[in-house]
Amino acid sequence: MPHLLRTFSLLLLLAVLPLAGAHAQRGGGPGQRQERLSQLENARIAYLTEKIALTPDQAQKFWPLYNEFTAKRRDLNRRLRQLRPGAADGLSDQQLRDNINQSFALRQQEITLEKDYFDKFQRVISVRQVGRLFLAERQFTREVLRRVAGRPGLNAAPADGADD
Repeated sequence: MPHLLRTFSLLLLLAVLPLAGAHAQRGGGPGQRQERLSQLENARIAYLTEKIALTPDQAQKFWPLYNEFTAKRRDLNRRLRQLRPGAADGLSDQQLRDNINQSFALRQQEITLEKDYFDKFQRVISVRQVGRLFLAERQFTREVLRRVAGRPGLNAAPADGADD
């Protein structure tokens, strides 16, 4: 029964997400953006919990660790995006070289972060659950992008293939 309830909750969240986004586009401000992000986060939590089959005890230990991991990964990705200026033609060769080298270093830091948290995650969930976690993260991102790209009136940015 709890499995059925979790599945129903997940489906409900994924069904409501596009509606909330469409409503916010008709004049939503920063408060509605925050609400959409909160809904997306709740949907992600439900999706990942379902896909990796967390027990309540595991969830209590896993989510603080996972939130720490995602905050660090988000910071690395933010820093990486800052290195990709829109007009690379305005940079000198040395500036461009430095940006590319910094980009390599940040990507290496992301790999190191994932390896470190792979070990930490295994202390609270099984290795199979960790494997399902990494797969489920990619699946969730693809599903969200697919839904956003399918909305009428949106100009979705083309994917750069960097999600794997």
